[in-house]
Amino acid sequence: MEQIKTKYINSGFGTAPVYFTAISTILGAVLFLRFGFAVGTLGFWGTVFIILLGHLITIPTALAISEIATNTRVEGGGEYFIISRSFGLKIGSTIGITLYFSQAISVAFYIIAFTEAFEPFFNWFNNRFGMMLPRQAISVPTLLLLGLLILRKGADMGMKMLYAVNIILFLAMVLFFAGNPVQPGEDLTRMPGNNFGFFNKENFFIMFAICFPAFTGMTAGVGLSGDLKNPGKSIPLGTMGGTITGLLLYLLVVWKLAVSASHDGLLEDQLIMSRIALFGAVMIPLGLAASTSSSALGSILVAPRTLQALANDGSFPFVRINNFLSKGKGKANEPYNATLVSFLIALFFVMMGNIDTVAGVISMFFLITYGTLCLISFLNHFGSSPSYRPRFRSKWYFSLGGFILSVWVMFMINPVYTVLAYAVLAIIYLIIEHYNKEEKGLVDIFEGALFQLNRRLRVFMQKHQSTIENKEWRPSAICISPNSFERDKVLELMKWISHQHGFGTYFHFIEGYYSKQTFNESREMLHLLIESQKEHGGALYIDTMISPSYTSAIAQVIQTPSISGMENNMVLFEFDKSHPEELERILDNINLARAGNFDCCIFAGSSYPIRNKNGIHVWIRETDEKNTNLMILLGYIIVAHPDWSKSQIKIFITSTRGRREIVKEDLQERIAEGRLPITLTNIEIVMLTEDQTLSDAVLTHSKSAGLTLIGFREEIIKHDAINFFTDFQGVGDILFVNASQFKQIN
Repeated sequence: MEQIKTKYINSGFGTAPVYFTAISTILGAVLFLRFGFAVGTLGFWGTVFIILLGHLITIPTALAISEIATNTRVEGGGEYFIISRSFGLKIGSTIGITLYFSQAISVAFYIIAFTEAFEPFFNWFNNRFGMMLPRQAISVPTLLLLGLLILRKGADMGMKMLYAVNIILFLAMVLFFAGNPVQPGEDLTRMPGNNFGFFNKENFFIMFAICFPAFTGMTAGVGLSGDLKNPGKSIPLGTMGGTITGLLLYLLVVWKLAVSASHDGLLEDQLIMSRIALFGAVMIPLGLAASTSSSALGSILVAPRTLQALANDGSFPFVRINNFLSKGKGKANEPYNATLVSFLIALFFVMMGNIDTVAGVISMFFLITYGTLCLISFLNHFGSSPSYRPRFRSKWYFSLGGFILSVWVMFMINPVYTVLAYAVLAIIYLIIEHYNKEEKGLVDIFEGALFQLNRRLRVFMQKHQSTIENKEWRPSAICISPNSFERDKVLELMKWISHQHGFGTYFHFIEGYYSKQTFNESREMLHLLIESQKEHGGALYIDTMISPSYTSAIAQVIQTPSISGMENNMVLFEFDKSHPEELERILDNINLARAGNFDCCIFAGSSYPIRNKNGIHVWIRETDEKNTNLMILLGYIIVAHPDWSKSQIKIFITSTRGRREIVKEDLQERIAEGRLPITLTNIEIVMLTEDQTLSDAVLTHSKSAGLTLIGFREEIIKHDAINFFTDFQGVGDILFVNASQFKQIN
C-alpha cells in the first residue's frame, strides 16, 4: 500500500492543553449523570470499587503512554502514533481504526449527555405545551454548531473554549462540595447518608460499563500530540496529572453523594448533584453543559487527528481514501476532511443513540485499546530491546496487570461482545496485512519477548541441570555429518529423537577453513536444509559447522552448548552400510565423544526404505547391563513420533542354553518393580547355539524391522570394531547404542 507522507507543523501547545483536555473529559457526563445512580445501585463501597478497578486499568495505561511517549518522537495521531510506532503499521492501524471509532462515537456520547443539562427546559416545554420535545432538538443543532466552529477555527478555537469550560467546571465542583445534604421531601422520603455498603453486586459490571467512559478521559490529551511543542514532556505530565486529579475528585464526589442524598433520590434523579450544590439549579446543569461540551470538544479535536494519521500512514486499502482523509487545511495542517467524516459518524449516533448503550459500546472499544497499550509496554519491558530507552519508566508488572484486567473486564461485561470485538480486530488486521505484507506484524512483536524468555529459560535450565538429571533422563542429541544432501535417514532419526521428549541439533559439516567464501557457502546450505525440513515439521534444530577436519569439528560440536538450555548428552554418528570405509572416521573419533561422558550412537543406514509399520526391534544381551535401559528408552521415545503411530516395540533378549529360566525370572522381577516399561508379550527370549552369532539371530528375527537397536561395549571399539558394525548385512537400518552410564527408568 502506498504511504502518504504529510509534514506536521507543530502548533506549539504546552502541557496545559493535555492536562485540561484530560481533566475536562474525566470530569464529564458520567460524573454528573451516572455517579449518583451508581451509588444508589451499588452503594458507596461498590462505586469506590468501580473507580479503583477502572483506575487499575487506566493508570497502567497512562504510565504506558507516558513511557512510550518519552521513547520515541511523537507526532500527530496520539495513541495511534504510539501504538503504530511501537507495534508496527499492521497492528497500529488495526487498533487505530477501532480507537478512531470509539473517539468519534464519544463525540455523540458527550453531545447526548450535554442535552441532559437542558432537562429543566424540556420539563417546562412539556408543562407549557403538553408535549415532550425529542432530545435531538438540542443535540443535533449543538453538534452542528460545534462542527462548524471546529471546521472554521481549528484547534486554536478549541483551546480557547477548553479553558473557558474548565473554569465553569471548576466553579461547579467547588459549589457542589460546599453544598448541604438534600432535605427530605415528598419525593425523597428517606434521610440522606444511608448509602454505605456494597449491594446489588450482580449489577456491578453493568454499572462498570456505564461508568468506565469517565475514566477514559485521561488519554484525551494524547491526541493533541501533533500540536504539542514537546510531546515527550507534555504527555507524561498532562496525562498523569489529569489521571491522579480525576481519581481524587471521583472518590470525593462519591463520598459527598453518599452522605448528602437518600437512596431513592440517587436512583430517581439523575441530576441529584443539583439538589446538593450551592446554586445547584443553575451551576450543576451549567457544569454538566460545560463538561460535556468540553469532552465533546476534546473528542472532536482528537478523533480527526487519529483518522488523519491513519491516512498519512496509508492504512486504508485505497489511495484515494488515504488522500482524501489525510488532506489538511492551513499551516497547521488541520484535519479538515477527517473532521467532516467524524461529525457524520457522530451525527448518526446522536440521531439514534441511548446514552447508556453508547457508553457500553465506547467502554468495549477503549478497553481493547488500553489493554493493547499495556501489552506494548509489557513486551517492550520484557523484550529489553536496546532501542527502547524511555526517559520515563513504568514497571512491567503494572502493564501486564492492566492488560489482564482489561481483557477480564471485557469478558465480565459481555463475553459475546468481547469475542465479536476481537473478531472485528482480526478481520481488520488481515485486511491491512494483505496490503502491507512487508510491514512489521504480529510475528515481529514477540521476537524480543521470545528472545528474553528463551534466554531466561536457558539460564534456568543450566542452573538446575543437576536437579533435572537426577530426576529423569531425556535425550539432548547432536549429530554432525557431511552427507546431508546425499542421504537424509539420519535427519529423520534425529527428528524422531527430538520430537516430544528430547532435543536434537544437527550440524552439516563443511570441511575447510573459516573464510568469507566458506561462510557464505554454509549460509546457503543452511537455508536449503531448513527449507527441506519445513515440509517434514519436527523440532530438530539445524546448523552448519566449518572446520579443517572431522576430528576438529567433533571437538567443536561436543563443546557447543545446546540452545535448549540442557547439556548435550548424546552424540550420534552415521555411516552408509554400502560404504563401510566411513566407519574408520567414526572409530577414530568416538573416544573423543566418550571422553566427555556422552552416550554414543552409531547409525548404520541401509539401502532399504524406512519401514515404520514393521516396528522397532531392541536386542539385549547379558553384557548390555548399562545399555539396556537406554535402548528401551530410545525405542519408546522414537515410537512416540507420528511416523511410528502404527508400530510397536519388540524386545529380543539373547541367552545361552541353561540360562533361559534365570533370564526370564530376572525380567519378571524387573518388570514387576516398574524398572522396565514393558510387558512379557513384547519380549522374546532368543536362545543362541554355540555356533550361532548375534548377527545370525538378528537377521532371522529383524530382517524386515523398521529400525533395529543393538548395544555395544567399549571393548568393541578396541577389538575388531569394523567386523562388528559391518556384520549385520541383510538387516535394515540399525542404531548401535553405547551408554556412558546406567539410566534409571522411573
